[in-house]
Amino acid sequence: MFAVVPRVRPVLDPDFVPAVLWNRAYRSLVEADAGSRPFEIVLVRPDGRGSVHRSRVLRADHPEAALTRRYAERLLKFLLWQRGGSAVRVIGAPEIATHLAAVYSPSGERAFDFEFMGERVYGARFSVAAADRVSDVLESDDLPVGRHLEGCRVGFDIGGSDRKAAAVINGRVVYSEEIPWNPYFEKDPSYHIEGIHDSIARAAAKLPRLDAIGGSAAGVYVNNEVRVASLFRGVPPDAFQKHIRRMFFTLRERWGGVPFEVANDGEVTALAGSMALGANAVLGISMGTSLAGGYVTPSGSITNWLNELAFAPVDFRVDAPRDEWSGDAGCGVQYFSQQAVSRLSVPAGFRFHEALTAPERLLRIQESMQEGDPRARAVYETIGTYFGYAVAHFADYYEISHVLVLGRVTSGSGGGVMLDRARAVLGEEFPDLAARIRLGMPDEKDKRHGQAIAAASLPSLGAAKRR
Repeated sequence: MFAVVPRVRPVLDPDFVPAVLWNRAYRSLVEADAGSRPFEIVLVRPDGRGSVHRSRVLRADHPEAALTRRYAERLLKFLLWQRGGSAVRVIGAPEIATHLAAVYSPSGERAFDFEFMGERVYGARFSVAAADRVSDVLESDDLPVGRHLEGCRVGFDIGGSDRKAAAVINGRVVYSEEIPWNPYFEKDPSYHIEGIHDSIARAAAKLPRLDAIGGSAAGVYVNNEVRVASLFRGVPPDAFQKHIRRMFFTLRERWGGVPFEVANDGEVTALAGSMALGANAVLGISMGTSLAGGYVTPSGSITNWLNELAFAPVDFRVDAPRDEWSGDAGCGVQYFSQQAVSRLSVPAGFRFHEALTAPERLLRIQESMQEGDPRARAVYETIGTYFGYAVAHFADYYEISHVLVLGRVTSGSGGGVMLDRARAVLGEEFPDLAARIRLGMPDEKDKRHGQAIAAASLPSLGAAKRR
């Protein structure tokens, strides 16, 4: 491991090792190595679409060659959760391909990723192999959905603590409602299906007619199918396959087959930000129950990538906090979510009863923030420091002009403290990025209505109905 020392240390977590600084230190070694080699990671989905990431690595017999294994493993982890893919082809370093194949295997450290990226998301066995070249990858990322505002539409958003729906006429919200619910451990599929149907019905009742339905939800959705989503973690696997996987097709049929599109909530967040800002190259980040990410390209489209930044590594400490689901260390969910606030409350000096949930702890800390409690401020300053380094890290993989941040964690004055600290990190460590990337939060109107309008805009009225 490198002795990476950030100029700005998180006040409650001084041992934090920013991924961006570690990677830059490794790349400096590579630049000084006359025998360094081109290195490519190619990700391919079953439909032949995919992506190629090009970099360089140390020569195989370099004294610090062990660092290449760490670099390549963390790089692959990020790319998988950013772009997605079930087949990985490694070009330029066969010994690294062998290492990655062992790590990303049913018995390896990344068995979770092996299973998730294979059968669960793409319905194909996951594989990692060396290759001389890959010439048959179709690098097509844009999705032709969104920005359709004409007509009478319903937009909905389902999360871990509430479900929202809005009635939208020609891009104007005429009604919106937020209903609390607790989907995580509900075993009965009808709880989920009927709950979403109820929200749609309440909004549709405020419209003279219903032309289209668009929705956003936490999880992975491919062609309107639910592939993986923690919202439905309580549903048994057989019931998930029978009722949940194609639940949005069921709902569309109930509503007469109107155009119906669903996208990951992070994607819709980014789209909402892009529409509100009148700008593209927008990375949307939602800090709530978990961490959701979404991206609008410089051309103004959302993508067919996963953008599941909750699983993307941002801290390269070996003993970094671990994600309880995947078991991996240093991933975004432990730094930018209610879980992060709960974790940091301990070194901040808060003492909560063990029965208090993460959302309840967040609320207590937000109340303390309003009262001027320096312990609460330290929590937000720490998250802001994390975030400044994470934005610089994300900028190595995305072309970004704007970063739009929202979610329950950002509510209240703590959100402003967090962004101010993130801007300070960028200015101190990455002045070139500070000059070209704008960090911001939506105003209250956009918070209330922007997501609903963007979700409602997903379907095209002229689009052919899905099978």
